Amino acid sequence: MANIKVLDCTLRDGGYCNEWRFGADNIRTIIEGLTESGVELIECGFLTNRVSYDPDVSRFTCVDQIKPFLSVSRSNRQYVCMVNYGEYDPEDLPECDGTSFDGIRVAFHKKDAAPALELCRKIQEKGYKVYVQAMVSLSYSDEEYLDLIRCVNRLQPTGFYIVDSFGVMKRNDLTRLFFLVEHNLDRSIAIGFHSHNNMQLSFSNAQALVDMHTQHELILDASIFGMGRGAGNLNTELFVEYLNDNIDANYSLKPLLSVIDEILVGFYRQNYWGYSLPNYLSAKHNVHPNYAKYLDGKKTLTVEAMDELFSLIDENKRVIFDKAYIEWLYTQYMSKNEVQPAHLSELKKQIAGNSVLLIAPGPSSIEERDRIVRFANQMQVITISINFDYTQLPIDYIFVSNLRRFRELHADKHGKCIVTSNIPAVDVYLQTKYADLLNDEEAVRDNAGMMLIRFLILLGAKKLYIAGMDGYSVDPMQNYADQKMAFYTQRAIMESMNDGMNAMLRRFSEQIEIESVTQPRFLTV
Repeated sequence: MANIKVLDCTLRDGGYCNEWRFGADNIRTIIEGLTESGVELIECGFLTNRVSYDPDVSRFTCVDQIKPFLSVSRSNRQYVCMVNYGEYDPEDLPECDGTSFDGIRVAFHKKDAAPALELCRKIQEKGYKVYVQAMVSLSYSDEEYLDLIRCVNRLQPTGFYIVDSFGVMKRNDLTRLFFLVEHNLDRSIAIGFHSHNNMQLSFSNAQALVDMHTQHELILDASIFGMGRGAGNLNTELFVEYLNDNIDANYSLKPLLSVIDEILVGFYRQNYWGYSLPNYLSAKHNVHPNYAKYLDGKKTLTVEAMDELFSLIDENKRVIFDKAYIEWLYTQYMSKNEVQPAHLSELKKQIAGNSVLLIAPGPSSIEERDRIVRFANQMQVITISINFDYTQLPIDYIFVSNLRRFRELHADKHGKCIVTSNIPAVDVYLQTKYADLLNDEEAVRDNAGMMLIRFLILLGAKKLYIAGMDGYSVDPMQNYADQKMAFYTQRAIMESMNDGMNAMLRRFSEQIEIESVTQPRFLTV
């Protein structure tokens, strides 16, 4: 049986879930808990020149900043950090004196392999243990991987990692890469494995490695509670228990469970991580997980549409997240269907110079329905509901920009639907160009309510009345009159959506008078 060690990366990989803002006391508690549990390697965060130091954040600008967080007695533990190639100047690194980080992991993409290995050499010359992290290992051909291994052998680092950056590796993939490394890597260099859980395979792949016959030391990465970007990582608490049961290891679970209970559950509630269909689809298409995060945050795509959109991502754009590119591709995808303008002149004659009542599906649309019905009956207004059929009074039109919401409508309602061009439909009243109704507030760029307001301004409406447009609570079950419409997303996204809607309403108010019929909860109308 190989000599197996565990590296915990909670404070580094887990930081993608909370912008590394664990809090100084929590950073110390997590390191102490891992030290007490017996985990051999503890990754304390990033070392980077790209930020200003904050003691509440696990991103450090110099090695001395970690010292206050480390256990007085190291108990043969090794403390490491990660450097992303290009984000830290090795000239700023002091000689290793055993009082701070013991080792540094250098992460890089294939295109940067040669200069990244030179960075590793410079770090190694300062006395630090170096771990070579060639990200997206499956992006290398076998010959390219063998060339990399030969370069690593000349460097003689402490460890070389197989890295499943996108959580796509199945057992055959892992076995193939492992044997390339096992038979060609110098035996003095440890083999590491870093995985993500997009396909729920981190645990089974780790077990497969434990069963491998190898003459190398093995290091397997994990994080407490699986905390990590997107679908997260192998769970430290699960894996060390497996090692206790199967190779007679002696890790202590109690400190890890305390960290989960006292610290990580709170972060999870604020910004959950773990398996999801968008993360699965990003792995299926072997693309950077931030594409899944971006598209999922839109809440406009069906699973089939997201799957199709992932398939359209250019091969050269898959490995490194390009926000401008995915924004462009998303807009192109949503604008792909033909516009049906047959009734546009008719609708413009109805809207121009008249008042319109917009009814959104927020809780107040039902809680204050008597007020809405009374207002609609007393005023001469055209009524348009947004992404749903409002059954409390006769509605003139239904504006729909979300395919999922369109599919929820009964077919007999299609004749009064005004839909955007991302909706594939031929039986609607009007289909208008999706791209023409976008705004430049990122969080609500294609928010249905904001798109409808822009559309009505273009049609020459005199005044807009709004009902049921409440904004968003961090509790998703409080956001819709019909809870079947609720969606789960991160707290920060909800808050940015409220900010974006408020900003757009202020700007629209400079072009047209807007008045709220109901009491909005999180918006200022």
